[in-house]
Amino acid sequence: MVVLDEQKVDLLRRVDLFSGLPRESLEMLAAAAVEIDFPEGRYIVQQGMVGSGLLVIVSGSVRVVRGDDVLATLGPGDFFGELSVLDQSPRSASVIAQQPTTCLGIASWDLLRVLDEQPSLGLALLRALATRLRAADEHVRH
Repeated sequence: MVVLDEQKVDLLRRVDLFSGLPRESLEMLAAAAVEIDFPEGRYIVQQGMVGSGLLVIVSGSVRVVRGDDVLATLGPGDFFGELSVLDQSPRSASVIAQQPTTCLGIASWDLLRVLDEQPSLGLALLRALATRLRAADEHVRH
């Protein structure tokens, strides 16, 4: 699947994290985004490895796992890898393609550049992290 820059802008605009960004920022992210295809069963991210960017799912689906626990299933429009972008620490979970999956990869330095220019992205990241933290807390309680 080949995704053109204009299609990337449209895809990114539909992701909650980026929906409030001006077109210029979306174009900057789209130009920096790299399309990556993963076959079914492939580890996209491995727990404990240092990450270098954020991934947005274009098509397919993934499982987010920690040990034997499935923490989430994500599909088109969802994203992962934001924690490593922010703190440059090892990944807190593994992400495995459940079926052939295409993602847009955005390098940490490109995302941080837009974050510097668009404080609204920082607020969106904080909201996304809070949502995921609450979901993880609920998962642990049950």
